[in-house]
This record gives sequence, structure tokens and C-alpha cells, in this order.
Amino acid sequence: MAAISGLIRVMEKAARKAGSRLRRDFGEVEHLQVSRKGPSDFVSKADQQAERTIWDELRAARPDWGFVMEEAGTIEGDPTKPRWIIDPLDGTSNFLHGIPHFAISIAAQEPLLDGSGWGDVIAGVVYQPITDQTFWAEKSRGAWLHDGRLRVSGRRHLSEALIATGMPYQGHGDFDEWQKIYGAIGPQVAGIRRFGAASLDLAWVAAGRFDGFWESDLSPWDTAAGCLLVREAGGFVTDYRGRSDAICASQVIAANDPLHSRLHKLVAGALKA
Repeated sequence: MAAISGLIRVMEKAARKAGSRLRRDFGEVEHLQVSRKGPSDFVSKADQQAERTIWDELRAARPDWGFVMEEAGTIEGDPTKPRWIIDPLDGTSNFLHGIPHFAISIAAQEPLLDGSGWGDVIAGVVYQPITDQTFWAEKSRGAWLHDGRLRVSGRRHLSEALIATGMPYQGHGDFDEWQKIYGAIGPQVAGIRRFGAASLDLAWVAAGRFDGFWESDLSPWDTAAGCLLVREAGGFVTDYRGRSDAICASQVIAANDPLHSRLHKLVAGALKA
């Protein structure tokens, strides 16, 4: 097992502290005060409190780092230091409907040396409060579930593959694009799943539970930690054009090498049609 670094310990501590509160709130989900952010896009007091808990913990540990957060937005820090990218509750709709499938995602991204922007994600944690599972990765140090090394699936044939996705919904996503891609991939694979938490989908690709994943119209906090997990578990993450950015958010294809190549060809072909 790789020794857990101080950075990962800080991230896991923050995630676990927020996760314990989410577990309590999940048990009383019908009593939560919920406000609308937009069509079918809800934010709960639990979501806001989890983000504040994570912010407090990380701020205390790294006071000069900046933040990119789903609810509070961007908070600038020292531009020569890394920044945190946080989703305090990925799977909000699941949470609010009493479905026990949601996660906390925290990533650390380093700045480019020339100061022109942001570079690689150097560490990521995806914590699933209900199952108390911590998926974590550090750049060049592998991906892990607690103290067990993660590897992407070894399946090579789409006919054996279980693929995850995210579907468009009211006010979000491109239904026409998704239908074209589904029409190309669906007949080729053993099954498709839509569980509603992209960070967990990517963590499960890293763990070999899913063989691949595709989705579009995501945000950096949905995928920053998950992209690193998949890559450090030996997989590939690109956009629909095959570009491998540090954080693939607006478009994501993730899988092992042979399946990624096949999925990419299907997606590209579907979008040309």
C-alpha cells in the first residue's frame, strides 16, 4: 500500500466530517428545507452545510489555497499555490428523494508554472457517506479504495461491458446528442446504467465496477477527482474529440484502453451522422 500523504489525509478528514452530517440529514430527508436554484436543480441546507464544513476544514489546513465550489463559486487564493475543486453533494436529486447514492468530491489542482492558468489535478478524493468508502488518488501514485489498489476493468469487448452514463433532464443537456450516442453504444454493450452521480460513476470505473462511462454538460467539480482516479487506475479519460484535458467536464469518455478506443469511435460516428 502507498503511504497516505498529508494532503490526502486533509482531504479525507474534510470529506468525512461533511459526510457524517450528510448521513444524519439523509435520515431526516423529508424535513430538509429545500430551495430552487433552477428547473429540477435543487440545493438543500444539507448541501450548503456540507460545503461550509469542507471549506472550513481545508481553509484551516491550507489557508492560502483558492477554491472552486459548486455553491459558493470561485474564491481566489495565492495564484502560485494549488486550488481546491469541491462538490459537497454530488447526487443531490438522489439525496432529496431518499436514494442512498451520492458522494462528496474534492480535488486539488496545481497552477501552471508560467502563471497562465491551471494544470494537472494532483490529488482527488471521492467519499461515499452511506457506504463509508473513500476512493482516493494522487498524481503518479495510483488510485486506491481505502488501502486497496484500484485497477480499471480488464474487459476488452463491448459485448461484455457495463457502461455508465448521465442523461439529460429538464433544463440540462442535449437530448438529441445523447440519443444519438445511446443509439450507437446501446446495441453494442452488455448494459447501460444511469445512477445520477458522475463522481461516483468515475470512481466505479477506476474500481472496475463499471467498464466505461460517458456524459456531457458536466462541471469541473463533478469530474476533477474522478478523472484522476480513472487515470491513476490505468484508464483513459478524454472528451468526445479524444482530447485529454486535466479535467474533462463538458464531455467525458472514460474506460480502459481498448474499450475507450471503441467507445470513442462509436461516439464520434454517432455525432457525425
